[in-house]
Amino acid sequence: MSRSPRPSPWSRLFLLLLLGAGLAACATRPDPSDPEAVAEFREANDPLEPLNRASYFVNDGIDTLLLRPAAEAYRIFVPPEVRVGVRNVLGNVRTPVVLLNDVLQGDSYGAAETLGRFLLNTTLGVGGIFDVAKDLGLPGHANDFGQTLARWGTGEGPYLFVPVLGPSNPRDLAGAGADLATNPLNYVGGEFWSGLNTGRTVASGLDTREGLIDPLDAVRRESLDPYATIRSAYRQRRAAEVARTSGASQAARGTGFGAGTGGPGQNR
Repeated sequence: MSRSPRPSPWSRLFLLLLLGAGLAACATRPDPSDPEAVAEFREANDPLEPLNRASYFVNDGIDTLLLRPAAEAYRIFVPPEVRVGVRNVLGNVRTPVVLLNDVLQGDSYGAAETLGRFLLNTTLGVGGIFDVAKDLGLPGHANDFGQTLARWGTGEGPYLFVPVLGPSNPRDLAGAGADLATNPLNYVGGEFWSGLNTGRTVASGLDTREGLIDPLDAVRRESLDPYATIRSAYRQRRAAEVARTSGASQAARGTGFGAGTGGPGQNR
């Protein structure tokens, strides 16, 4: 008797996502007469939780089979000093995105700091390999268009979990697209630059995942619900980043000199 062919991994993934979408469509709000359940539902901001959990399950499989082993190999075979240099270079080439968002948020001091760091690290830091600007009192800061949208009053929207990309929300997904579109390095033509951009993307993914090996392993080992723990950690981190951005912009408007008028050595 001939055996029927087994479904491919991609067909299984498609069926799983369809199942998650169906579950999400059936998700209902808690009973309004239960204030604790309503408060918990609003705090989580996760109305698509069944679909998000399905996406998390898919991502967990991809991470277990591919992403974490690659990051672990990167940690094992690449010396720490080289990994730090790679991280510094990746941060340096992202300067145009950070600078643009500093300007869009009205953070004049942050923009000056970002530009100063780029000039110092590109020259004295040998293309950004060494973070000499930090040693000279110019610490770096992250900034992205998701924070800019928040500064402009855009709400985060419902929590989302996207396979490979991880936790997010509609505002941050739109911001990530804008950051990608406004990075001039993505428009440099030629095979050399195309290969360089591909290498930058791969290196960025490896660097990010390598930095998350220990915390994600701890979550999986210690948390009763890793999905909920990751959701909470992500939302708290982004809320803190948005709050820092709003504080910087308000200080810029109040003093005329931008945020951090205490000096370039101030932690941002």
